[in-house]
Amino acid sequence: MKIVVQVKLMPETEQAAALRSTPRTVNDLACWVSQVAFARGVPREYELRKHTYVHLKAEGLGAQAAQHVIKKVRDAYTTLHTNLRAGHLGKPTSRRRVKAESKPIAFRPEAAQPYDDRCLSWQYDAQTVSIWTTAGRIKNVRFVCSTDALKTLRDYRKGECDLIERDGVFYLIATCDVPEAEAFEPDGFIGVDLGIVNIATTSTGYQAAGRGLGRYRKRQLALRAKLQKKRTKSAKRRLKARSRRETRHVKNTNHIIAKTIVTEAERTAHGIALEELKGIRRRVRLRKPQRVTLHSWAFAQLAGFIVYKAKRAGVPLVYVDPAYTSQTCAECGHVDKRNRVNQGLFICRGCGVVAHADRNASHNIAARGAAVWTAGRESRVPATP
Repeated sequence: MKIVVQVKLMPETEQAAALRSTPRTVNDLACWVSQVAFARGVPREYELRKHTYVHLKAEGLGAQAAQHVIKKVRDAYTTLHTNLRAGHLGKPTSRRRVKAESKPIAFRPEAAQPYDDRCLSWQYDAQTVSIWTTAGRIKNVRFVCSTDALKTLRDYRKGECDLIERDGVFYLIATCDVPEAEAFEPDGFIGVDLGIVNIATTSTGYQAAGRGLGRYRKRQLALRAKLQKKRTKSAKRRLKARSRRETRHVKNTNHIIAKTIVTEAERTAHGIALEELKGIRRRVRLRKPQRVTLHSWAFAQLAGFIVYKAKRAGVPLVYVDPAYTSQTCAECGHVDKRNRVNQGLFICRGCGVVAHADRNASHNIAARGAAVWTAGRESRVPATP
């Protein structure tokens, strides 16, 4: 299982200047390589190297850095073509797709720069790194991180790392290949119903209400609108200082919820059943005031956190079809759209049971999770004649 560990670099003044100039120089050359690739019909990486490698070396890049620039450009075009084939940029005649296809890919000056073990080395005991820059290789660049993150780096770091600059601070994003724990045989499943009013509701009784997070988002939205209207230097400075604050808050909230769910499943020797919600934003049609709430719903992030935490703990996890889970009675199985009286109330028109709507849905998800797990474990050996 691959996870990433982020460490904060603490360079000195001269080191910071070299680190700051490196991404800008490299990304400027990446834009040039992108123009060459676009003009030549985006050839394969080996063919693109013939047309660009000598120029990159002449501009002062090392051999590995030049290779990384070429590979980064080619990977960007591969991603673009994948999105085009999948229809993520609209129909062939849409304005967004035509714009994406009609010009070379451009790279932001502060875009991340990948490093491999030839360009970057770690000294874990001293908590320093030696890193290549356009001003030469600089050594003894200090970094800080948590004790757990340092242990993960020391034991499992593998592959490339990315150097990024965010608000004047440098970070290294390291890839770690952490072994998955052996999954146990579950004694039942915990169903997790994801939503907006209640972020997560489980069949065991845990409920993470979304009221506080909703109020926080509204407050941040109003504050951003107020500052944007002023258009002063101080307002822009405040906006920059507050950037990504909401994202960090939501991410931390999702981490807490995911950890609570996985810990409960591990303690009770249960598996976890999640809804398969891919494509929900394209399927659901809402009024304009509700669209902001839907598109700021970080259900995929929460599900991703639950998945990787469950794998690390050895907790079995399955995805189930969410269709009609909110309209089906968990007691008698009666399905009726009218069973869902409102957002929080469920009254079965078959057996008359009254329950919390999200709690009822979580029980249906748990039952489907157990069925999916059993279907995956049943014997496929043909019967003896």
